[in-house]
Amino acid sequence: MAFCNFSKDYNTTAFTNVENIFIYAYLPEAEEKTVKVYLYGLYLCQKGDDYTLEEMANSLKTSVDDVINSFKYWEEFGLVDIISDDPYIVEYLPIGLSGAKPRKVNVEKYTQFNRSVQEIISGRMISINEYSEYFRLIETFNIKQEALLMIVQYCVDIKGNNIGFKYISAVAKDFASRGITTPEKVDKELEYYIVRSKEITQILSALSLNRKPEIEDVKLLAKWTGELGFEIPSIVCAAKCLKRGSVQKLDSLIHELYANKKFSISEINDFSKSKKYLFELAARINKTLSVYCEVMDPVVDNYTSKWLSNGFEEEALIFVANYCFKRGKRSLESMDKTLDNLHAKGVVDFNSIVEYFKQVSKDDEYIKTLLDNMGQSRRPNEWDRSNLRTWRGWGFTDEMITEASGYAVGKSSPFVYLNSILSSWKNKGIFTNEDAQKDKKAPDFTQKQHSIHFANERKYTKEELDALITDVDDIDI
Repeated sequence: MAFCNFSKDYNTTAFTNVENIFIYAYLPEAEEKTVKVYLYGLYLCQKGDDYTLEEMANSLKTSVDDVINSFKYWEEFGLVDIISDDPYIVEYLPIGLSGAKPRKVNVEKYTQFNRSVQEIISGRMISINEYSEYFRLIETFNIKQEALLMIVQYCVDIKGNNIGFKYISAVAKDFASRGITTPEKVDKELEYYIVRSKEITQILSALSLNRKPEIEDVKLLAKWTGELGFEIPSIVCAAKCLKRGSVQKLDSLIHELYANKKFSISEINDFSKSKKYLFELAARINKTLSVYCEVMDPVVDNYTSKWLSNGFEEEALIFVANYCFKRGKRSLESMDKTLDNLHAKGVVDFNSIVEYFKQVSKDDEYIKTLLDNMGQSRRPNEWDRSNLRTWRGWGFTDEMITEASGYAVGKSSPFVYLNSILSSWKNKGIFTNEDAQKDKKAPDFTQKQHSIHFANERKYTKEELDALITDVDDIDI
Protein backbone atom coordinates (compact mmCIF):
# COMPACT_ATOMS: atom_id res chain seq x y z
CA MET A 1 0.00 0.00 0.00
CA ALA A 2 1.29 3.45 -0.87
CA PHE A 3 2.53 5.77 1.87
CA CYS A 4 -0.15 8.37 1.02
CA ASN A 5 -3.60 7.75 -0.53
CA PHE A 6 -6.85 9.58 -1.16
CA SER A 7 -9.82 8.41 0.85
CA LYS A 8 -12.94 7.21 -0.98
CA ASP A 9 -14.81 10.29 0.22
CA TYR A 10 -12.06 12.51 -1.18
CA ASN A 11 -12.25 10.82 -4.56
CA THR A 12 -15.99 11.44 -4.82
CA THR A 13 -15.46 15.19 -4.39
CA ALA A 14 -12.44 15.48 -6.72
CA PHE A 15 -12.53 16.66 -10.36
CA THR A 16 -11.89 15.07 -13.76
CA ASN A 17 -10.13 17.39 -16.18
CA VAL A 18 -11.50 17.50 -19.73
CA GLU A 19 -9.73 19.52 -22.43
CA ASN A 20 -11.91 22.20 -24.01
CA ILE A 21 -10.90 21.09 -27.49
CA PHE A 22 -12.65 17.76 -26.85
CA ILE A 23 -15.86 19.58 -25.94
CA TYR A 24 -16.06 21.84 -28.99
CA ALA A 25 -14.31 19.71 -31.64
CA TYR A 26 -15.36 16.13 -30.85
CA LEU A 27 -18.31 16.01 -28.47
CA PRO A 28 -20.95 17.63 -30.78
CA GLU A 29 -20.52 15.00 -33.50
CA ALA A 30 -20.20 11.90 -31.30
CA GLU A 31 -23.05 9.71 -30.08
CA GLU A 32 -24.09 10.00 -26.45
CA LYS A 33 -22.87 6.56 -25.37
CA THR A 34 -19.53 7.14 -27.13
CA VAL A 35 -19.02 10.37 -25.19
CA LYS A 36 -19.96 8.59 -21.95
CA VAL A 37 -17.32 5.93 -22.55
CA TYR A 38 -14.60 8.53 -23.25
CA LEU A 39 -15.41 10.63 -20.18
CA TYR A 40 -15.75 7.63 -17.87
CA GLY A 41 -12.44 6.22 -19.12
CA LEU A 42 -10.84 9.62 -18.51
CA TYR A 43 -12.26 9.53 -14.99
CA LEU A 44 -10.75 6.07 -14.42
CA CYS A 45 -7.36 7.26 -15.69
CA GLN A 46 -7.27 10.10 -13.18
CA LYS A 47 -8.71 7.99 -10.38
CA GLY A 48 -5.96 5.39 -10.73
CA ASP A 49 -7.92 2.29 -9.56
CA ASP A 50 -7.83 -1.08 -11.31
CA TYR A 51 -10.99 -1.49 -13.36
CA THR A 52 -12.06 -4.17 -15.84
CA LEU A 53 -13.89 -3.78 -19.13
CA GLU A 54 -16.92 -5.59 -17.69
CA GLU A 55 -17.04 -3.33 -14.64
CA MET A 56 -16.97 -0.25 -16.82
CA ALA A 57 -19.85 -1.61 -18.97
CA ASN A 58 -21.89 -2.34 -15.82
CA SER A 59 -21.26 1.15 -14.42
CA LEU A 60 -22.44 2.75 -17.67
CA LYS A 61 -25.39 0.31 -17.96
CA THR A 62 -24.33 -0.74 -21.44
CA SER A 63 -22.73 -3.75 -23.13
CA VAL A 64 -19.06 -4.65 -23.40
CA ASP A 65 -19.33 -4.45 -27.22
CA ASP A 66 -20.61 -0.86 -26.98
CA VAL A 67 -17.62 0.06 -24.82
CA ILE A 68 -15.19 -1.57 -27.25
CA ASN A 69 -16.83 0.07 -30.31
CA SER A 70 -16.70 3.44 -28.58
CA PHE A 71 -12.98 3.14 -27.90
CA LYS A 72 -12.44 2.09 -31.54
CA TYR A 73 -14.30 5.24 -32.57
CA TRP A 74 -11.98 7.44 -30.49
CA GLU A 75 -8.94 5.51 -31.73
CA GLU A 76 -9.83 6.53 -35.29
CA PHE A 77 -9.53 10.16 -34.17
CA GLY A 78 -6.22 9.53 -32.46
CA LEU A 79 -7.55 10.29 -28.95
CA VAL A 80 -6.85 6.81 -27.54
CA ASP A 81 -4.68 3.83 -28.40
CA ILE A 82 -5.94 0.28 -27.81
CA ILE A 83 -2.79 -1.43 -26.48
CA SER A 84 -4.20 -4.95 -25.99
CA ASP A 85 -7.42 -6.85 -26.61
CA ASP A 86 -6.78 -9.49 -23.94
CA PRO A 87 -6.50 -8.16 -21.38
CA TYR A 88 -8.26 -5.10 -22.75
CA ILE A 89 -6.03 -2.06 -22.21
CA VAL A 90 -6.65 1.46 -23.50
CA GLU A 91 -4.14 4.32 -23.34
CA TYR A 92 -5.45 7.92 -23.53
CA LEU A 93 -3.43 10.24 -25.76
CA PRO A 94 -3.12 14.05 -25.48
CA ILE A 95 -5.31 15.97 -27.92
CA GLY A 96 -2.66 18.67 -28.35
CA LEU A 97 -2.74 22.41 -28.64
CA SER A 98 -2.75 22.68 -32.43
CA GLY A 99 -6.36 21.57 -32.84
CA ALA A 100 -8.32 18.45 -33.62
CA LYS A 101 -6.61 15.64 -35.50
CA PRO A 102 -8.32 14.32 -38.60
CA ARG A 103 -10.14 11.08 -38.14
CA LYS A 104 -8.28 8.08 -39.45
CA VAL A 105 -10.15 6.63 -42.37
CA ASN A 106 -10.03 3.08 -43.64
CA VAL A 107 -10.00 3.81 -47.36
CA GLU A 108 -10.58 0.15 -48.29
CA LYS A 109 -14.16 0.21 -47.01
CA TYR A 110 -14.95 3.04 -49.45
CA THR A 111 -13.80 1.26 -52.61
CA GLN A 112 -17.30 0.75 -53.98
CA PHE A 113 -18.39 4.22 -52.86
CA ASN A 114 -15.46 5.81 -54.69
CA ARG A 115 -16.31 3.95 -57.86
CA SER A 116 -19.98 4.97 -57.65
CA VAL A 117 -19.20 8.65 -57.03
CA GLN A 118 -16.89 8.78 -60.05
CA GLU A 119 -19.60 7.21 -62.23
CA ILE A 120 -22.10 9.87 -61.12
CA ILE A 121 -19.65 12.77 -61.57
CA SER A 122 -18.50 11.74 -65.01
CA GLY A 123 -17.55 15.19 -66.26
CA ARG A 124 -14.22 15.31 -64.45
CA MET A 125 -11.79 13.28 -62.35
CA ILE A 126 -12.39 13.35 -58.59
CA SER A 127 -9.36 14.48 -56.60
CA ILE A 128 -7.98 12.97 -53.41
CA ASN A 129 -9.09 16.05 -51.46
CA GLU A 130 -12.63 15.65 -52.73
CA TYR A 131 -12.70 11.99 -51.74
CA SER A 132 -11.38 12.97 -48.31
CA GLU A 133 -14.24 15.48 -47.96
CA TYR A 134 -16.81 12.77 -48.74
CA PHE A 135 -15.16 10.45 -46.20
CA ARG A 136 -15.30 13.22 -43.62
CA LEU A 137 -18.99 13.77 -44.27
CA ILE A 138 -19.68 10.09 -43.76
CA GLU A 139 -17.48 9.69 -40.70
CA THR A 140 -18.20 13.00 -38.94
CA PHE A 141 -21.86 13.54 -39.76
CA ASN A 142 -22.80 9.84 -39.78
CA ILE A 143 -24.26 10.08 -43.29
CA LYS A 144 -24.77 6.65 -44.83
CA GLN A 145 -22.83 5.99 -48.03
CA GLU A 146 -26.01 5.25 -50.02
CA ALA A 147 -27.57 8.48 -48.70
CA LEU A 148 -24.56 10.56 -49.75
CA LEU A 149 -24.61 8.97 -53.23
CA MET A 150 -28.27 10.01 -53.56
CA ILE A 151 -27.37 13.57 -52.57
CA VAL A 152 -24.50 13.63 -55.10
CA GLN A 153 -26.84 12.38 -57.85
CA TYR A 154 -29.42 15.06 -57.05
CA CYS A 155 -26.77 17.82 -57.10
CA VAL A 156 -25.44 16.56 -60.46
CA ASP A 157 -28.97 16.58 -61.89
CA ILE A 158 -29.21 20.26 -60.95
CA LYS A 159 -25.71 21.56 -61.67
CA GLY A 160 -24.42 19.10 -64.30
CA ASN A 161 -21.75 16.41 -64.12
CA ASN A 162 -18.95 18.93 -63.77
CA ILE A 163 -20.29 20.14 -60.40
CA GLY A 164 -17.86 21.31 -57.70
CA PHE A 165 -17.70 19.25 -54.52
CA LYS A 166 -18.14 22.28 -52.23
CA TYR A 167 -21.76 22.59 -53.35
CA ILE A 168 -22.33 18.88 -52.68
CA SER A 169 -20.70 19.23 -49.27
CA ALA A 170 -22.92 22.21 -48.37
CA VAL A 171 -26.08 20.30 -49.34
CA ALA A 172 -24.98 17.21 -47.40
CA LYS A 173 -24.24 19.26 -44.29
CA ASP A 174 -27.64 20.92 -44.53
CA PHE A 175 -29.30 17.51 -44.72
CA ALA A 176 -27.24 16.22 -41.79
CA SER A 177 -28.07 19.26 -39.65
CA ARG A 178 -31.74 18.28 -39.99
CA GLY A 179 -31.09 14.62 -39.24
CA ILE A 180 -31.49 13.48 -42.85
CA THR A 181 -28.66 10.95 -43.02
CA THR A 182 -30.25 7.64 -44.14
CA PRO A 183 -31.30 6.62 -47.68
CA GLU A 184 -34.95 6.52 -46.59
CA LYS A 185 -34.90 10.03 -45.18
CA VAL A 186 -32.93 11.43 -48.13
CA ASP A 187 -35.36 9.82 -50.58
CA LYS A 188 -38.33 11.36 -48.77
CA GLU A 189 -36.66 14.77 -48.72
CA LEU A 190 -35.81 14.62 -52.42
CA GLU A 191 -39.39 13.63 -53.24
CA TYR A 192 -40.49 16.81 -51.47
CA TYR A 193 -37.95 18.81 -53.49
CA ILE A 194 -39.15 17.32 -56.76
CA VAL A 195 -42.75 18.25 -55.98
CA ARG A 196 -41.77 21.80 -55.04
CA SER A 197 -39.49 22.07 -58.07
CA LYS A 198 -42.56 22.36 -60.32
CA GLU A 199 -43.70 25.40 -58.34
CA ILE A 200 -40.21 26.88 -58.30
CA THR A 201 -39.99 26.47 -62.07
CA GLN A 202 -43.03 28.76 -62.41
CA ILE A 203 -41.36 31.34 -60.17
CA LEU A 204 -38.03 31.17 -62.03
CA SER A 205 -39.86 31.58 -65.32
CA ALA A 206 -41.63 34.68 -63.96
CA LEU A 207 -38.19 36.03 -63.02
CA SER A 208 -36.91 35.24 -66.56
CA LEU A 209 -34.32 32.88 -65.07
CA ASN A 210 -33.44 29.93 -67.28
CA ARG A 211 -32.08 27.38 -64.82
CA LYS A 212 -33.18 24.39 -62.81
CA PRO A 213 -34.53 24.70 -59.26
CA GLU A 214 -31.92 24.38 -56.53
CA ILE A 215 -32.13 23.32 -52.92
CA GLU A 216 -31.70 26.92 -51.77
CA ASP A 217 -34.80 27.80 -53.82
CA VAL A 218 -36.78 25.07 -52.09
CA LYS A 219 -35.75 26.35 -48.67
CA LEU A 220 -36.80 29.90 -49.60
CA LEU A 221 -40.13 28.66 -50.97
CA ALA A 222 -40.74 26.76 -47.74
CA LYS A 223 -40.18 30.00 -45.82
CA TRP A 224 -42.44 32.06 -48.10
CA THR A 225 -45.34 29.59 -47.95
CA GLY A 226 -44.82 28.41 -44.38
CA GLU A 227 -43.40 31.12 -42.15
CA LEU A 228 -44.71 34.11 -44.14
CA GLY A 229 -47.97 32.58 -45.36
CA PHE A 230 -47.88 33.42 -49.10
CA GLU A 231 -49.61 31.24 -51.69
CA ILE A 232 -47.88 30.15 -54.88
CA PRO A 233 -49.96 32.39 -57.24
CA SER A 234 -49.11 35.41 -55.08
CA ILE A 235 -45.40 34.56 -55.16
CA VAL A 236 -45.51 34.16 -58.95
CA CYS A 237 -47.29 37.54 -59.15
CA ALA A 238 -44.55 39.14 -57.05
CA ALA A 239 -41.90 37.59 -59.30
CA LYS A 240 -43.62 39.03 -62.40
CA CYS A 241 -43.55 42.46 -60.78
CA LEU A 242 -39.76 42.22 -60.76
CA LYS A 243 -39.84 41.09 -64.42
CA ARG A 244 -36.15 40.27 -64.42
CA GLY A 245 -34.33 39.69 -61.17
CA SER A 246 -32.82 37.16 -58.82
CA VAL A 247 -34.32 34.87 -56.21
CA GLN A 248 -32.61 37.02 -53.57
CA LYS A 249 -34.39 40.15 -54.89
CA LEU A 250 -37.66 38.24 -54.84
CA ASP A 251 -36.98 37.24 -51.25
CA SER A 252 -36.50 40.92 -50.33
CA LEU A 253 -39.74 41.84 -52.12
CA ILE A 254 -41.65 39.04 -50.35
CA HIS A 255 -40.43 40.34 -46.98
CA GLU A 256 -41.41 43.90 -47.99
CA LEU A 257 -44.89 42.68 -48.98
CA TYR A 258 -45.16 40.82 -45.69
CA ALA A 259 -44.18 43.93 -43.73
CA ASN A 260 -46.88 45.93 -45.56
CA LYS A 261 -49.44 43.10 -45.16
CA LYS A 262 -49.92 42.62 -48.91
CA PHE A 263 -50.76 38.97 -49.61
CA SER A 264 -53.35 38.71 -52.40
CA ILE A 265 -52.62 39.17 -56.10
CA SER A 266 -54.63 42.40 -56.27
CA GLU A 267 -52.84 43.82 -53.22
CA ILE A 268 -49.45 42.89 -54.66
CA ASN A 269 -50.26 44.45 -58.04
CA ASP A 270 -51.47 47.68 -56.40
CA PHE A 271 -48.38 47.78 -54.22
CA SER A 272 -46.14 47.21 -57.24
CA LYS A 273 -47.83 50.01 -59.20
CA SER A 274 -47.49 52.35 -56.24
CA LYS A 275 -43.83 51.46 -55.82
CA LYS A 276 -43.20 51.88 -59.55
CA TYR A 277 -44.83 55.31 -59.37
CA LEU A 278 -42.57 56.27 -56.44
CA PHE A 279 -39.45 55.31 -58.37
CA GLU A 280 -40.57 57.11 -61.51
CA LEU A 281 -41.42 60.24 -59.50
CA ALA A 282 -38.06 60.09 -57.72
CA ALA A 283 -36.32 59.85 -61.09
CA ARG A 284 -38.21 62.92 -62.40
CA ILE A 285 -37.33 64.92 -59.28
CA ASN A 286 -33.66 63.94 -59.57
CA LYS A 287 -33.64 64.92 -63.23
CA THR A 288 -35.21 68.31 -62.43
CA LEU A 289 -32.63 68.92 -59.70
CA SER A 290 -29.87 67.59 -61.97
CA VAL A 291 -29.01 64.99 -59.33
CA TYR A 292 -27.70 61.52 -60.23
CA CYS A 293 -28.32 58.54 -57.94
CA GLU A 294 -27.16 55.11 -59.02
CA VAL A 295 -29.45 53.40 -56.48
CA MET A 296 -32.92 54.89 -56.16
CA ASP A 297 -34.17 52.93 -53.15
CA PRO A 298 -32.71 55.37 -50.55
CA VAL A 299 -34.23 58.31 -52.46
CA VAL A 300 -37.66 56.69 -52.37
CA ASP A 301 -37.39 55.60 -48.74
CA ASN A 302 -35.91 58.82 -47.31
CA TYR A 303 -37.47 61.51 -49.49
CA THR A 304 -40.19 60.72 -52.04
CA SER A 305 -42.29 58.54 -49.71
CA LYS A 306 -41.98 61.11 -46.93
CA TRP A 307 -43.03 64.02 -49.18
CA LEU A 308 -46.07 62.19 -50.48
CA SER A 309 -47.09 61.13 -46.98
CA ASN A 310 -46.89 64.81 -45.96
CA GLY A 311 -49.53 65.59 -48.57
CA PHE A 312 -47.43 67.03 -51.40
CA GLU A 313 -48.73 66.30 -54.90
CA GLU A 314 -46.58 65.23 -57.84
CA GLU A 315 -47.15 68.55 -59.62
CA ALA A 316 -46.19 70.43 -56.45
CA LEU A 317 -42.99 68.42 -55.98
CA ILE A 318 -41.83 69.02 -59.56
CA PHE A 319 -42.61 72.74 -59.17
CA VAL A 320 -40.56 72.96 -55.95
CA ALA A 321 -37.74 70.91 -57.53
CA ASN A 322 -37.62 73.40 -60.40
CA TYR A 323 -37.56 76.27 -57.92
CA CYS A 324 -34.70 74.67 -55.97
CA PHE A 325 -32.71 74.10 -59.17
CA LYS A 326 -33.06 77.74 -60.26
CA ARG A 327 -32.23 78.99 -56.77
CA GLY A 328 -29.04 76.94 -56.56
CA LYS A 329 -30.48 74.49 -54.02
CA ARG A 330 -29.59 71.54 -56.22
CA SER A 331 -29.68 68.66 -53.75
CA LEU A 332 -32.31 66.41 -52.24
CA GLU A 333 -31.35 67.66 -48.77
CA SER A 334 -31.97 71.29 -49.75
CA MET A 335 -35.30 70.43 -51.38
CA ASP A 336 -36.26 68.48 -48.27
CA LYS A 337 -35.64 71.56 -46.09
CA THR A 338 -37.70 73.73 -48.45
CA LEU A 339 -40.60 71.27 -48.33
CA ASP A 340 -40.32 71.04 -44.53
CA ASN A 341 -40.73 74.84 -44.35
CA LEU A 342 -43.76 74.73 -46.66
CA HIS A 343 -45.28 71.84 -44.70
CA ALA A 344 -44.82 73.75 -41.43
CA LYS A 345 -46.81 76.63 -42.97
CA GLY A 346 -49.56 74.25 -44.12
CA VAL A 347 -48.72 74.82 -47.78
CA VAL A 348 -48.68 71.43 -49.50
CA ASP A 349 -50.94 71.23 -52.57
CA PHE A 350 -49.89 72.73 -55.89
CA ASN A 351 -52.35 75.65 -55.92
CA SER A 352 -51.53 76.72 -52.37
CA ILE A 353 -47.79 76.57 -53.13
CA VAL A 354 -48.27 78.70 -56.24
CA GLU A 355 -50.33 81.21 -54.24
CA TYR A 356 -47.69 81.20 -51.52
CA PHE A 357 -44.95 81.90 -54.06
CA LYS A 358 -47.09 84.66 -55.55
CA GLN A 359 -47.47 86.19 -52.10
CA VAL A 360 -43.74 85.89 -51.44
CA SER A 361 -43.06 87.55 -54.81
CA LYS A 362 -45.53 90.32 -54.00
CA ASP A 363 -43.99 90.75 -50.56
CA ASP A 364 -40.52 90.93 -52.11
CA GLU A 365 -41.69 93.74 -54.37
CA TYR A 366 -43.00 95.63 -51.34
CA ILE A 367 -39.81 94.96 -49.35
CA LYS A 368 -37.79 96.24 -52.32
CA THR A 369 -39.85 99.45 -52.17
CA LEU A 370 -39.08 99.80 -48.45
CA LEU A 371 -35.37 99.20 -49.10
CA ASP A 372 -35.38 101.82 -51.88
CA ASN A 373 -37.14 104.30 -49.55
CA MET A 374 -34.43 103.75 -46.94
CA GLY A 375 -31.60 104.07 -49.49
CA GLN A 376 -30.72 100.35 -49.54
CA SER A 377 -29.73 98.74 -52.82
CA ARG A 378 -29.99 94.98 -52.33
CA ARG A 379 -32.33 92.05 -52.93
CA PRO A 380 -34.90 91.03 -50.27
CA ASN A 381 -33.90 88.01 -48.19
CA GLU A 382 -35.63 85.62 -45.79
CA TRP A 383 -34.81 87.81 -42.79
CA ASP A 384 -36.62 90.71 -44.46
CA ARG A 385 -39.63 88.49 -45.16
CA SER A 386 -39.67 87.26 -41.57
CA ASN A 387 -39.67 90.85 -40.30
CA LEU A 388 -42.53 91.79 -42.62
CA ARG A 389 -44.60 88.80 -41.41
CA THR A 390 -43.89 89.84 -37.83
CA TRP A 391 -44.91 93.47 -38.37
CA ARG A 392 -48.12 92.48 -40.06
CA GLY A 393 -48.72 90.05 -37.21
CA TRP A 394 -48.45 92.95 -34.79
CA GLY A 395 -51.34 94.59 -36.61
CA PHE A 396 -49.56 97.13 -38.79
CA THR A 397 -50.80 97.90 -42.29
CA ASP A 398 -48.37 98.29 -45.17
CA GLU A 399 -49.21 102.01 -45.11
CA MET A 400 -48.00 102.30 -41.48
CA ILE A 401 -44.87 100.26 -42.23
CA THR A 402 -44.10 102.58 -45.16
CA GLU A 403 -44.66 105.58 -42.88
CA ALA A 404 -42.24 104.19 -40.31
CA SER A 405 -39.61 103.48 -42.99
CA GLY A 406 -39.36 107.22 -43.56
CA TYR A 407 -37.82 107.63 -40.11
CA ALA A 408 -35.11 105.09 -40.96
CA VAL A 409 -33.65 107.00 -43.92
CA GLY A 410 -29.95 107.63 -43.46
CA LYS A 411 -29.51 105.18 -40.58
CA SER A 412 -26.62 102.70 -40.65
CA SER A 413 -28.99 99.75 -40.18
CA PRO A 414 -32.31 100.93 -41.60
CA PHE A 415 -34.21 97.66 -41.27
CA VAL A 416 -33.15 97.25 -37.63
CA TYR A 417 -34.09 100.87 -36.96
CA LEU A 418 -37.47 100.36 -38.68
CA ASN A 419 -38.10 97.34 -36.46
CA SER A 420 -37.39 99.41 -33.30
CA ILE A 421 -39.83 102.11 -34.39
CA LEU A 422 -42.64 99.63 -35.07
CA SER A 423 -41.91 97.84 -31.81
CA SER A 424 -42.20 101.15 -29.96
CA TRP A 425 -45.46 102.01 -31.72
CA LYS A 426 -46.87 98.60 -30.90
CA ASN A 427 -46.09 99.05 -27.19
CA LYS A 428 -47.71 102.51 -27.25
CA GLY A 429 -50.74 101.32 -29.23
CA ILE A 430 -49.96 103.50 -32.23
CA PHE A 431 -51.47 101.95 -35.35
CA THR A 432 -52.64 104.99 -37.40
CA ASN A 433 -50.87 107.88 -39.13
CA GLU A 434 -52.70 110.38 -36.92
CA ASP A 435 -51.37 108.74 -33.75
CA ALA A 436 -47.89 108.53 -35.26
CA GLN A 437 -47.91 112.28 -36.03
CA LYS A 438 -49.04 113.07 -32.47
CA ASP A 439 -46.23 110.93 -31.11
CA LYS A 440 -43.72 112.75 -33.28
CA LYS A 441 -44.85 116.12 -31.90
CA ALA A 442 -44.72 114.93 -28.26
CA PRO A 443 -42.24 116.84 -26.04
CA ASP A 444 -40.23 113.73 -25.20
CA PHE A 445 -39.84 112.62 -28.84
CA THR A 446 -36.16 112.62 -29.72
CA GLN A 447 -33.91 110.93 -32.20
CA LYS A 448 -32.45 108.92 -29.35
CA GLN A 449 -35.83 107.41 -28.60
CA HIS A 450 -35.98 106.06 -32.13
CA SER A 451 -32.70 104.21 -31.75
CA ILE A 452 -32.34 100.47 -31.37
CA HIS A 453 -32.81 100.95 -27.62
CA PHE A 454 -36.02 103.00 -28.02
CA ALA A 455 -38.17 100.31 -26.38
CA ASN A 456 -36.12 100.45 -23.16
CA GLU A 457 -37.97 103.33 -21.48
CA ARG A 458 -36.08 102.58 -18.24
CA LYS A 459 -32.75 101.08 -17.29
CA TYR A 460 -32.63 97.49 -15.98
CA THR A 461 -30.06 95.96 -13.69
CA LYS A 462 -28.24 92.76 -14.65
CA GLU A 463 -30.07 90.91 -11.88
CA GLU A 464 -33.47 92.00 -13.20
CA LEU A 465 -32.59 90.89 -16.73
CA ASP A 466 -31.24 87.53 -15.50
CA ALA A 467 -34.47 87.01 -13.54
CA LEU A 468 -36.52 87.63 -16.69
CA ILE A 469 -34.48 85.10 -18.65
CA THR A 470 -34.93 82.52 -15.91
CA ASP A 471 -38.68 83.11 -15.49
CA VAL A 472 -39.61 82.95 -19.19
CA ASP A 473 -39.60 79.28 -20.17
CA ASP A 474 -39.86 79.73 -23.92
CA ILE A 475 -40.73 82.29 -26.56
CA ASP A 476 -41.89 81.76 -30.10
CA ILE A 477 -39.45 83.28 -32.51
